[in-house]
Amino acid sequence: MPQPTSVSFSDSAPAGLQAEALVLAARKTNGEVSLVDGHGLEEQVAAAVTAALSTVGAEAGAEEATRLTGIEGLQAPLVVVVGLPGSGPASRTEQLRRAAGTGARALAGRASAVFALGQSGREEAQAVAEGVVLGSYTYADHHGVGKAASAKAPLAEAVVLGLAEEESATSEVTAVTAAVAWARDLVNTPPNVLYPETFAAQVLERAQAAGVEVEVWWPERLEQEGCGGILGVGQGSARGPRLVTLTYAPEGAGTHLALVGKGITFDSGGLCIKPGAAMVTMKMDMRRRRLRRGHRRDRRAGAPGPGDRLCLAENMTGDLAQRPGDVVTMRGGRTVEIINTDAEGRLVMADGLALASEQQPDAIVDVATLTGACIIALGDRTIGVMGNDDELRDSLVRLGTEAGDTAWALPLPEEIRPTLDTPVADLKHTGERSAGAMVAATFLKEFVGTRGEGEDAQQIPWAHLDIAGPAYNEKTPWGYRPKGGTGAGVRSLIELARSYAG
Repeated sequence: MPQPTSVSFSDSAPAGLQAEALVLAARKTNGEVSLVDGHGLEEQVAAAVTAALSTVGAEAGAEEATRLTGIEGLQAPLVVVVGLPGSGPASRTEQLRRAAGTGARALAGRASAVFALGQSGREEAQAVAEGVVLGSYTYADHHGVGKAASAKAPLAEAVVLGLAEEESATSEVTAVTAAVAWARDLVNTPPNVLYPETFAAQVLERAQAAGVEVEVWWPERLEQEGCGGILGVGQGSARGPRLVTLTYAPEGAGTHLALVGKGITFDSGGLCIKPGAAMVTMKMDMRRRRLRRGHRRDRRAGAPGPGDRLCLAENMTGDLAQRPGDVVTMRGGRTVEIINTDAEGRLVMADGLALASEQQPDAIVDVATLTGACIIALGDRTIGVMGNDDELRDSLVRLGTEAGDTAWALPLPEEIRPTLDTPVADLKHTGERSAGAMVAATFLKEFVGTRGEGEDAQQIPWAHLDIAGPAYNEKTPWGYRPKGGTGAGVRSLIELARSYAG
């Protein structure tokens, strides 16, 4: 596996730094293409770059990377100028991330580069660094003989200007980008390699190395604990389901944030089988959650510990596969009539939400590639955010969008809940076809518990991130997002956890 790009920061002038390439940014204003302010070049050198851009007909559009050579006054023999549009809905920091990712992708196979996109200050410099590392991401674990040798490695080293070298800034970028990269790796790993057992083993290994407490429930324990949703989905596969709980409780922590993730390592659709072409990307139905905050409650005897829950299963068509019309008993005792076996994600998530609720956390957030309906509503680059608490929901939209996970709030209209009624169980797990993303979230809401007792009981604040659109990019790479798994949602959770940390 290629090593990720190594990044460092510098407040030096770009012209004198030795590297194979210098990456600059330009935009088009009133028909003229010019370098973005803050590039740090002397006037004569900047004029030479601008003239060269005009000569080759550069437009400085988004995703555009123009290569220039022979610019006098620079140590770097190659100049790459990326477009940095000055308008549009994306924030400046996100525009910098995307432009940096475009530049990094253009420099695959190079040993070193300096990035001077006009960034200044810690926030903007870190955004550029994130864009560089995430834009350089490659997944080559399963290339055959000859293929791996010929594949281009990512850019090896990058110096990001605009900030004096600072260990904490580098550490933050490394932590965030490593988390996103691992989420991408999990999505990109073939399903014959990554299945519930191996997924749980990988999480166990990494978490223990990081000092995080881990508990893994096998099918026998899941049955003992009444997790009928996870068991029902996984019973059609020879590879049994798992529930992984991760707990991180640093000394002095005062907030309990519970995270729940869907981990369907392969989704055939079950007996309501998907078309063949639609199965190819169904290894993506999983998400690893990166950063956990502390917990303020002690474990109750006999109860699962406070923490993040990863609900792992394969949705297959084996002899015992779940059937439409089956009724399963979920954690907590609710019964659910199965309508469409291809709506399996909400079943495993419901058990996870019920378990998380038992620990009475301050808030619960779940993330899943849950519905194609969310793609229809918001496209393939936007996360849908729903929940029972407007403040939590809107915070996730704001924090996620600022971090680069473009998000949009969707409502949970009260008229949806009656569509889940059924005469044979407490509820069914699908409703009317319209508003499918909100129907799925309404089902999940039923498994979020309450805090307090009697008339004072209130549902625990909860938010649901439907990342079905942006989790997997089947199209051309763009910005710092590669083809394949994107790691969507990871940075949203990191920023939410940071907000709780104050």
